[in-house]
Amino acid sequence: MAQPDFHAFLTRLPHELAFSEDDPASIIDRYYTPDVRYHNDGITLDRQRLIDHVGPARRTATRLEVEVHDTVVEGSMASARYTMTAVTRKDRVIRMEIYLFARYAADGRVERVDSITRPIG
Repeated sequence: MAQPDFHAFLTRLPHELAFSEDDPASIIDRYYTPDVRYHNDGITLDRQRLIDHVGPARRTATRLEVEVHDTVVEGSMASARYTMTAVTRKDRVIRMEIYLFARYAADGRVERVDSITRPIG
């Protein structure tokens, strides 16, 4: 199995999705398998729904910070607790604590995510 860079998944991926000029599909395909299932707060996103989610983020976010608090990586499984803070074009601050569990495919890309988010202060 390719060694996954879990820290990059948590920190670089959100920045690439929000601020890169690269095609969203190519970014998603770098980090996720084609059959990805991303389960977040009771909603399941497949590859296309992840790609579709990029447009609103790019139109809204002006700043994004990710602070990773805890991670565990063992074999093809990884988990994290981290905080993401986004600032919108209207200067609204959105802070979320995220609990994420990921399963990696043999090629090092994520094939499944289960996450729970909680808005904070």
